[in-house]
Amino acid sequence: PRGDTRGILEPSALLRHISFRRLPPAPALRPYVEHYWLIDWDLPAPYEARVLPHPAVNAVLQWRDGQSRCEVSGVGLQVHTERLEGTGRVAGVQFRPGGFRPFAPTVPVAEWTGRRLPAEEVTGAGPALTEALAVLAEEGDDAHRAAAVDAWLLSLTPRPDPQAALAVKLAELACHDRTVCRTARLAELGGLSVRALQRLFAAYVGVSPKWVVLRYRVLDALERAAADGAADWARIAAELGYADQAHLVRDFTTTVGVPPTAYAARSAA
Repeated sequence: PRGDTRGILEPSALLRHISFRRLPPAPALRPYVEHYWLIDWDLPAPYEARVLPHPAVNAVLQWRDGQSRCEVSGVGLQVHTERLEGTGRVAGVQFRPGGFRPFAPTVPVAEWTGRRLPAEEVTGAGPALTEALAVLAEEGDDAHRAAAVDAWLLSLTPRPDPQAALAVKLAELACHDRTVCRTARLAELGGLSVRALQRLFAAYVGVSPKWVVLRYRVLDALERAAADGAADWARIAAELGYADQAHLVRDFTTTVGVPPTAYAARSAA
């Protein structure tokens, strides 16, 4: 699993309040799941964690207030704020963009975008999910939690889907290939028309390819702002494929709520 804090707003503050780890899924799940993310907290006062979601579906198993539940969270369009208080534990599943559809194959992923629903409504209930929630309620080790989540996801019997694999591949290109600044370029790399690419992303990713490209650029900028309060934003804009600095600042401000320089100063403080 990657070791960055990409998507976490003001990560140094968050990591002072909670314990945060990432773990790999079972090998059979890796075509679909990027990683598991585990957090634990025991707080004397409430704390609000803020994240800018990746273009990915998450399944969130949580134990708090003595109760366990699991939700499926579609791609989040806005900054998400989660209030943490008391004691709690979470075992989250971040699916690869395009990787969730095999677990709920009859419904386009766009149906879940911007929504949080009980997992039972999306994937169905079953003993493996009940067991995974029971394990989370215990103070067991990370490997035990991950194994229980593996068992739940494997019980859903995801089947290889060439369209899901293509969506995953193209979303990865949007994330890592800085030449991909426009939908037309991503469609060309995938050997698709722009319209076919848009249909693929609606069905398998949940948001448009243009939105995915923009979100990954802002996530990159967010991480750089947190790491370097004196960052050269003109240079960063060029590296991220923007036409100019003003374009980057506008996208960042619209998405995060403050300009990158203000966010960098707040993170440093």
